[in-house]
Amino acid sequence: MKKAVTFFLLLAVCTTLYAQQINDLQTRFTGHNVEITYTLSTDKPVDIELQYSTNNGETYQICHALNGDWQSQTSGNKHLFWECAEDGIFVADVVLKIGIKKPAEIEMVFVKGHSNFKMGCVIEQGDACNPDETPYFYVKLNDFHIGKYEVTQAQWIEIMHNNPSVFKGDNLPVENVSWEDVQDFIRRLNAKTGKNYRLPTEAEWEYAAEGGILRKGYKYSGSNQIDEVAWYSENSDGKTHPVGSKQPNELGIYDLSGNVWEWCSDWYGKYSHTKKTNPTGPSMGSGRVSRGGGWYLGEEYCRATSRNSDFPQSKYGNLGFRLVLP
Repeated sequence: MKKAVTFFLLLAVCTTLYAQQINDLQTRFTGHNVEITYTLSTDKPVDIELQYSTNNGETYQICHALNGDWQSQTSGNKHLFWECAEDGIFVADVVLKIGIKKPAEIEMVFVKGHSNFKMGCVIEQGDACNPDETPYFYVKLNDFHIGKYEVTQAQWIEIMHNNPSVFKGDNLPVENVSWEDVQDFIRRLNAKTGKNYRLPTEAEWEYAAEGGILRKGYKYSGSNQIDEVAWYSENSDGKTHPVGSKQPNELGIYDLSGNVWEWCSDWYGKYSHTKKTNPTGPSMGSGRVSRGGGWYLGEEYCRATSRNSDFPQSKYGNLGFRLVLP
């Protein structure tokens, strides 16, 4: 990084949403750190976001290695330090921009409920079904909304101010998070947004994966050709990929097959022979359900009815989640 660093003020949400303003920007380059002072005027606590560009402002990346006055800030004089070397920036012409971080938003897809959804191993799965996918049974589900994408690292960082993921990237799915970590994330997200996000039940997840009322009977979520809809062992190059980079399913939902396994709210247990209404799984157990397969496993694990479970404390580089709203 050279000492000549140019700053631009990001105004996208500063005045129209919250009557916030950043003024009196001053910067100083010290070794591999950038020191920033500014004055903030705001009518509510906000988080500050700093971004950097190494291609003269064509694209920007979030500065993660920040210290100082950037979380839950109110009006006043502020002081920031960016440890640019920690973000991998050592020698480059760098353009920075500073602004108010947008509130956490999870893009949702409406899923119309069903009075008689057949859950479990059905004829479209052929002979690929595992014993724990049987017997199939009928389920009545209310309407709900489900995340269009797996929760990303940028969304996780905004709420938790850390990034536990093995594979780093703002638009990659967050992974290496336990079921218990996810509950903490949800509590904080709901407190910040005033909403009631939660993990999907296993029944909601499978119903959405199979396309809801638009279901066409695909083996995977959105296709019988797995390469069209999923990142798995044969095409992932041994890593996760940006959410939404494969085709969606019938409902317009992405990555329900492949990329990362997704936590559900249920304890793992055997299926019932009897019809259920909005089932939430067993009342206790040792493992929580995860669904969808992932980048390191074969196609059989990415089927819409395939099941898995892990201890609530478990965390892996292939295990993430998406959210639902009532």
